[in-house]
Amino acid sequence: MYRLLAGTPLRSDGALTVLALAAEADVKRHVLTHRHTDLKDEFYARVKAQGQVPDSERKLREELKKTKERLAEVIKENKRQQAEIDMFARVVNVLTVENDQLRGQKGRKQAPVVALRPAPEPGS
Repeated sequence: MYRLLAGTPLRSDGALTVLALAAEADVKRHVLTHRHTDLKDEFYARVKAQGQVPDSERKLREELKKTKERLAEVIKENKRQQAEIDMFARVVNVLTVENDQLRGQKGRKQAPVVALRPAPEPGS
């Protein structure tokens, strides 16, 4: 424990974690977490008293920050896409109404289409 807290590990990567503490003590992790919980608790209390944040916690906090930023981006994009979907739904509704109106007019007699210019003769 003292080597880890001093930053001079011999058997571990020096992280302020139970895993590194077990490696430094040359015992299996479950021995610390299940049999010697008092040592584990003392270790974490000393780490906290030193004011150091363990590397694993620092990495998790960075990952959480990035994840929250990405979530905010995804929410913003989702809102933009939902606005587009709503607009397209309105367009489809208008086109459906217009289509129904045109189908209703199909039975009525419509004015013939008149060309404004005569069609060119074939071959000219």
